[in-house]
Amino acid sequence: MDYNAQLDQAINRLHEEGRYRTFIDIEREKGNFPHATWHRPDGEKQPVTIWCGNDYLGMGQNSVVLTAMAEALEATGAGSGGTRNISGTTVYHKRLEAELADLHGKEAALLFTSAYIANDATLSTLPKLFPGLIIYSDELNHASMIEGVRRNGGAKRIFRHNDVAHLRELLAADDPATPKLIAFESVYSMDGDFGPIEAICDLADEFGALTYIDEVHAVGMYGPRGAGVAERDRLMHRLDIINGTLAKAYGVMGGYIAASEKMCDAIRSYAPGFIFTTSLPPSIAAGAAASVAWLKTSQGQRLRDAHQQQAKVLKLRLKGMGLPIIDHGSHIVPVIVGDPVHTKKLSDMLLDQFGIYVQPINYPTVPRGTERLRFTPSPVHGASETDKLVRAMDNLWSHCALNRAELSA
Repeated sequence: MDYNAQLDQAINRLHEEGRYRTFIDIEREKGNFPHATWHRPDGEKQPVTIWCGNDYLGMGQNSVVLTAMAEALEATGAGSGGTRNISGTTVYHKRLEAELADLHGKEAALLFTSAYIANDATLSTLPKLFPGLIIYSDELNHASMIEGVRRNGGAKRIFRHNDVAHLRELLAADDPATPKLIAFESVYSMDGDFGPIEAICDLADEFGALTYIDEVHAVGMYGPRGAGVAERDRLMHRLDIINGTLAKAYGVMGGYIAASEKMCDAIRSYAPGFIFTTSLPPSIAAGAAASVAWLKTSQGQRLRDAHQQQAKVLKLRLKGMGLPIIDHGSHIVPVIVGDPVHTKKLSDMLLDQFGIYVQPINYPTVPRGTERLRFTPSPVHGASETDKLVRAMDNLWSHCALNRAELSA
């Protein structure tokens, strides 16, 4: 077996399909978000504006967060020193979990190193706790949820995206005595649409199912204290397990679940993804706790309001140019290109010619034929940045329409 040849073939397939991922080396500038410095492959440096970041509210530069991290770093040093079970649980981790439990109105929360791990570890562990469990999963759930459901070895049912009628059919077809769990998201990040939370909770009540919601792209962003769409819609009490991240709106790192004390205790005790992973550094936990607490306040609400306004303005202006955007009323602004080569070329031209950084989104993240540029406006994007982006998109979209052959060459 020529292993190197096999690797070459695998990588070449991605190049041929136009969906080989290129990582852009950037250096973010504290106090100057969303501006950054691009370290070009030729060794030169170029100023850029980031339009695809997940630090939705700019909390990665908030002084309250940075101060909390600096104080914890000075007090404790760099790392946690171990897993949560072996010397890696500190007062900072416990404070953060208490802050998160309070955020979601739950008895407890459990901290993981990422929301991906939180989803994977929790969903793959639940069948150990509820033998015979059937998980009903939305077909567009995040890869971490899919992986957790796949790895648990239990039964699963996939329902069509946001199709409550199809979910009902699947639930009704199974034994009423069998334990059940419905897994879905509040905001689906590729299209920016919302999950039908109340309707799914109604079905869960009717069929005796647990509910598991991923609020990763909503925590910090929606609701009067930033707890997510379920808080906005006053439905948190109807959800059994809430998954969230600290790496997007909260601007730091980590993931978690919030649930009953018994549920968190059981996951803590049985999930390998929790048990055998070194815990987050105390400085990260301290910064995340400060971010969560700050975004619960009226200051946080003003930031959320400004963020929603920025998203509305960008969508309105892109629509005005006739660009094919998807608008479900969330903060996500996808512009559909529909071809991986064109998408990558547009991304490259925006970066090279205009200093605008937006990463192409291709298969398998989205279905083939729906390749896109996904913009994530934020309160730190001002009018001048928006004007520059709109002018650049107008220019390049016209170029794309007039010179398709040249663009794909």
